[in-house]
Amino acid sequence: MTEHRGGAGQGSGGSRQGAKQRSFWKELPILIGIALVLALLIKTFLVQAFSIPSDSMQNTLQRGDRVLVDKLTPWFGSQPGRGEVVVFHDPDNWLAGEPTPSPNALQKVLTFIGLMPSAEEKDLIKRVIGVGGDTVECKGTGPLLVNGHALNEPYVYPGNTPCSMDEQGGQFKVKVPEGFIWVMGDHRQNSRDSRYNQGDKNHGMVPVDKVVGRAIVKAWPINRWGALPVPDTFDQPGIGSQSSAAGSVAVAPYGVALTAVAPVALWRRRRAAKVRTTGNASTTTATGSR
Repeated sequence: MTEHRGGAGQGSGGSRQGAKQRSFWKELPILIGIALVLALLIKTFLVQAFSIPSDSMQNTLQRGDRVLVDKLTPWFGSQPGRGEVVVFHDPDNWLAGEPTPSPNALQKVLTFIGLMPSAEEKDLIKRVIGVGGDTVECKGTGPLLVNGHALNEPYVYPGNTPCSMDEQGGQFKVKVPEGFIWVMGDHRQNSRDSRYNQGDKNHGMVPVDKVVGRAIVKAWPINRWGALPVPDTFDQPGIGSQSSAAGSVAVAPYGVALTAVAPVALWRRRRAAKVRTTGNASTTTATGSR
């Protein structure tokens, strides 16, 4: 009788383990699908990775750095603010003549779901200097003026001057129209930005609707991890008001993720409870047969 009871217990335990193993493999494709959908949603609406292709934002950003770009706040009507580092689509052939990488099939898939920066999109990254209504001016080698206020720019590449002396774009005075921004690279003597595109259809301005989002953090390489805050010089009194919906950035991604995951978690809890109930019933049956 003792051996019979032991055999029944082992058989029941083995059956439950087998059920758990089969259950895991059945759930795995579902979990992978959920992960891919979440990754795609995050890339589309929340955050996307971008790779820095040039030296125009040194030393703030180095060639090859990966940045995470907040794509959420524009959905709530937030406009780019002075001092922010933003990614934007090429407004009018600024990247003419630049080589376009040819990613392989795996890179395209990883890019589609947001796990790898895009290699094909015609995007640029610069710092916002002026927004709609601002007057931006360069005289001599600087300082750079916004609405008559001089900017203290410690982020400008060492050895560069805030303004260049060349006549092609280094000296200027512009009024930024509403719905546009004026952008410049931190490596002032190595950045083909608004200054050098004043002959395009937007007179060097970038339409706000071309802005993908604000670069909020350097994510790779790990030893360069860090935030990309707005420099204090843009907060000086009299320069003008800034509007931002940044307060929603920290909360909204987690809220969306929780909303997406909650139904799955609830389903798994109910499934686990059902398995436990079934397991208890099996044990009772086995014990009763002794």
